[in-house]
Amino acid sequence: MKIKIEVCTASVQSALTAQLAGAHRVELCSSLELGGITPSASTIEKTREILDIEVYVLIRPRPGDFLYTSLEFDVIKRDILFCKNVKTNDGKKVDGIVIGILQKDGQVDVERTKELVELAAPLKVTFHRAFDRAADPFLSLEKIIETGAHRILTSGQFENAFEGRFLLKELVEKADGRILIMPGAGVNAQNILELAKTTLAKEFHLSGKSEIKSKMTFENKNFDFSENDFSETDLKKIMDTIKMVND
Repeated sequence: MKIKIEVCTASVQSALTAQLAGAHRVELCSSLELGGITPSASTIEKTREILDIEVYVLIRPRPGDFLYTSLEFDVIKRDILFCKNVKTNDGKKVDGIVIGILQKDGQVDVERTKELVELAAPLKVTFHRAFDRAADPFLSLEKIIETGAHRILTSGQFENAFEGRFLLKELVEKADGRILIMPGAGVNAQNILELAKTTLAKEFHLSGKSEIKSKMTFENKNFDFSENDFSETDLKKIMDTIKMVND
């Protein structure tokens, strides 16, 4: 079985680049510099229109923690319903959503997460790196399985997946096929082979982005011109990473 690569993308262009590089799936979001929040409706629709690979949409109403008010929870549900209703002229739909909700004591919010999983069906559900802020990784694993989610995106409760590789290995073993463990954060061509050998994970998540310098020629001297720069998915970085594990 070949290892699947999911690329976190914050624009339609980045999503298209990820597909061209050979990615199996994109996680579509916005504002990666804030950890990612829900992308715009038009971004979701256009990405689904032009991509042939799977598209999962991050549903996160704001940056910061994963403890949500009833108002925020209602926004999350409305965004999920929007994703369920997206359909292109040739019949393509959103494939899944990415969510994560905790209680204030660091436990997985099982009741709310289960409600969202049921609401999202038949879309598949990834529980994102809110898992890495949870109090007990193994208890959290069992609780997320209980919700019916299909996948957990995690760095092994460290800043990056390479640092967390030994916990990731344990999580893959404990999951035992009941849910998919997908390492993410800091995954690249230099470490993915070691991560794959250590963790035995079958899917990996990365952004593989590079900074794009602004092509603006006019510069208002009262502002920092570097604020015009932005990041996009780097074709070569994704291709190189895929090549390392699937050649």
